[in-house]
Amino acid sequence: MIVKRQGLSRRRFLQVVAGTGGALVLGVHLPRPAHAESERPDANRPNTDPNVFITLTPDNRVEVMIKHLEMGQGAFTGLAMLVGEELDAAWDQLVAKPAPGDPTKFNHTQWGPMQGTGGSTGLSSSYLQMRQVGAAMRQMLLAAAAKRWGVKADTLRTEQGQVINGNERLSYGELAEAARAEPVPNPDGLTLKNPDQFIYIGKPMPRLDKGKTDGSAIYTQDINLPGMLTAVVIHPPRFGAKVTGFNANGADKADGVEGIVTFSNGVAVVAKDFWTAQSAAKQVKVSWDESNAERLSTSAMWETLKGLTNQPGLIAEQKGDASTAFIEAAHTVEMDFATPFLPHATMEPMNCVARVDKDGCELWSGFQMPTGDQMGAARILGIKPEQVKANVLIAGSSFGRRANPAWDYGLECVDIARQFPGKPVKVVWTREVDTRAGWYRPAYYQRVKAAVDGEGKLLAWQQHIAGKSVVSGTPFESALVHNGIDHTSIEGATDLPYAFPNTDFRVHNHNHGVPVQWWRAVGHNHTALAKEVTMDALARKAGQDPVQFRLQQGTNPRYNAVLKTAAEKAGWGKEMGANRGMGVAVQFLFESYVALVAEVTMEGDEVKVDKITCVVDCGLAVDPDIVAAQMEGGIGFGLGQVLFSTLSIEDGKVKQSNFQNHKVARMRDMPEVEVHIMPSAEPPTGVGEPATAVVAPAVVNAVAAATGKYRTHLPLMG
Repeated sequence: MIVKRQGLSRRRFLQVVAGTGGALVLGVHLPRPAHAESERPDANRPNTDPNVFITLTPDNRVEVMIKHLEMGQGAFTGLAMLVGEELDAAWDQLVAKPAPGDPTKFNHTQWGPMQGTGGSTGLSSSYLQMRQVGAAMRQMLLAAAAKRWGVKADTLRTEQGQVINGNERLSYGELAEAARAEPVPNPDGLTLKNPDQFIYIGKPMPRLDKGKTDGSAIYTQDINLPGMLTAVVIHPPRFGAKVTGFNANGADKADGVEGIVTFSNGVAVVAKDFWTAQSAAKQVKVSWDESNAERLSTSAMWETLKGLTNQPGLIAEQKGDASTAFIEAAHTVEMDFATPFLPHATMEPMNCVARVDKDGCELWSGFQMPTGDQMGAARILGIKPEQVKANVLIAGSSFGRRANPAWDYGLECVDIARQFPGKPVKVVWTREVDTRAGWYRPAYYQRVKAAVDGEGKLLAWQQHIAGKSVVSGTPFESALVHNGIDHTSIEGATDLPYAFPNTDFRVHNHNHGVPVQWWRAVGHNHTALAKEVTMDALARKAGQDPVQFRLQQGTNPRYNAVLKTAAEKAGWGKEMGANRGMGVAVQFLFESYVALVAEVTMEGDEVKVDKITCVVDCGLAVDPDIVAAQMEGGIGFGLGQVLFSTLSIEDGKVKQSNFQNHKVARMRDMPEVEVHIMPSAEPPTGVGEPATAVVAPAVVNAVAAATGKYRTHLPLMG
């Protein structure tokens, strides 16, 4: 791995406030408020009270409450780094702790009164806020030390967790109680560091999400409360089926089984431990009412989606006159693309612990959207959200799954726990349940037609996108669905970075009973594939180099810069040899620019990805190693979807069950990855998801370079 270090510069972070017409929700951009930053009401300002986010302990630790879920993306390290930078804390005294569910203190700065993590916005949305928190606590420490020494605060300085007065020093721990009592400074009066003063920001630092390699980290699966019961759930084999009854077949009499109960979507076996519950569940026979069950088969679905793309569809965007332009075109390409259903397949399957009693409900889980989850639990129990206590734990990845507005597994846990009042109940989904219980990346079929004139200049683009909306029927629908079109279906498509004078984008909604939701990189997974592969084919049809063709037609300097740099770093145009090819793709997503160059070797129809060169412009890279790690992880995750991963349904039943038949990229499939970070004076932007969507088009284009054929139905080796 190569990480190109940045020359960093300080810059203003643009705050966007929900409720005033602007938000960034799960990577989807809504209009920003018209009024200036300085005109925002104080009630909408991010919380910068250091006593909320920082605890200084007598033993000289600096405990930082991290309001965004740590699920492997580096939230603990990045957010604590921002605090530590302005606080002048020593790195080894920083301790990151997950903040509990409390939107009055820990709301997302761009989403209004809601606590949550998503859209690759955790660090970027908190960049200014957490620096101000650290700077405010530093000022309070200086004030406390000045009183103790009887001097003016502006004569003192701070360094590595100490306040210094000439030859005298006081540790932050010694000043902890006095500093906490000082007035909280107004954030507008704080002076933040200039880039040339940074100690941590812009440098790779040791991760603070410790305990993952020695087993000391506490995930939901590790929770073991006194008297806790464990529930294993049985879901219907077809989506939409309902429980009509069950035969315990003696499972309810087994030693350690506490009960067998129904809940909204199935049957739960509740026992003193997992293995007892799991063994008993295998004996239970459930009767289902399948009169309203989904009978979809993916083979028929593809024919339906393909047929829809031949219909007029809903107009998402039109410019110029594409129909007439195609008649005048010198070169035209027409391509279709298929991206299948996919499970999230997180390392830690879904789980939750709930205890329900007369006073309310207490929860333990890796909450990605704790505010919504608390509201869901309150609704099911008929209590107020403030009566639901959410203990946020770290999570073994999510990829969007734990941000489900329906919070299915959690509500199951609450529903089951209320039938065992006063006892904590842990719901554990097995891998098989997790794979078959629904909420997948939606399947999409697309048809694209593009043309250039005789000089190779872009002329027209037409794109039809068919699939199921992930937002319709959710609380996000009113904001993200307009005139029947879900923005997540078209993101990355309608904002073309290439100068097509004539465009026509259409959407075709296909409603069915298979639950779908956002999956890492959301709509960009299908739109980046269609855009970049079509552009590649159009370049070759026009007799032009794919990189130069994009550069000549590109309308965004930063977009072009990552593309040009990726080509240079990868040695674009070098001799590849027999059965080998090099492909490129670039995308703007989550406010970041990512370009990938993939090198592949063909072994018959088998694709071996040898190397991927990645260039990312994510603004200021707070921790370059975390940026590089997220690029590498996103590439590995995206590699599975292009090469192997699929989820197929037959007569309403999911065929896959575990990793033996749902193949993901394994260590042996991982190519050499080289990451370069562009120098930038822009604010930090998203890095958790962007690389995932760009892998597929880069690999498909590399395969085409090696074979002369574009294979556009994923996965390539499914």
